[in-house]
Amino acid sequence: MFSTGQLIFAVLFAIAFIAVMIYTYRKDLKLHKQNYKGTLWVLLAFLAFIGFIVAIKVIFK
Repeated sequence: MFSTGQLIFAVLFAIAFIAVMIYTYRKDLKLHKQNYKGTLWVLLAFLAFIGFIVAIKVIFK
């Protein structure tokens, strides 16, 4: 389906992209900890809400 050159490019691009993302995240980690305090609670509340909706769907099915 893809040529050998395309597959090599895709793998190298994915490796480079992931490396840049890791570097950028580590560089901004201190800033993220300062500005995004409490976001874990928002995530947990969102997941609980989705779980609640699924539970209601299963119960009243």
